Amino acid sequence: MQRVVLDTCVLFPNYLRDTLLRLAETELYEPLWSPDILAELTRNVGERIGDVKAKHLVVAMADTFPESLVTGYAALVPAMANDPKDRHVLAAAVRGQAHAVVTLNVKDFPAEAADPYEIEVLRPDDFLLDLLDLAPAEVNRVLRAQVSGYRREPRDLHGLLDRLDAGGAPQFAAEFRRRL
Repeated sequence: MQRVVLDTCVLFPNYLRDTLLRLAETELYEPLWSPDILAELTRNVGERIGDVKAKHLVVAMADTFPESLVTGYAALVPAMANDPKDRHVLAAAVRGQAHAVVTLNVKDFPAEAADPYEIEVLRPDDFLLDLLDLAPAEVNRVLRAQVSGYRREPRDLHGLLDRLDAGGAPQFAAEFRRRL
């Protein structure tokens, strides 16, 4: 199973996070994150929904995916050649033996920084399109189940796809719509 570090920026948009984590629950890939990524997520989400709710969200993620936490990467951070503010992400990917990092900030992970570790840096769009190509029926099932579980908008697939489009996966949303 492919191991993938999810950067904070792809965990921050609600619907993108929900989609990524629901797909991980079906074991299409194994999500990875670090204490630094979770702390950044808690801070950023806390500004929007409050600290208590943000902490509950992160605890729920950790409880659902107990094997996803990567530790012991701090010594690798100085050796990373990518953007200094994201070196902890690449270091966690190296330590966690990840195949990829999914991020909206691909410019912060140049090929010369990630390639020596054989780590692919993907936008969420590209990652979701890959999953759609590999397991179209499963992705379709997951998105339908996702939207059926919502009590508020979006209440249909098109509404969810609108949110994913706005949240960083416009090509995935367009391709999924095309396949409907």
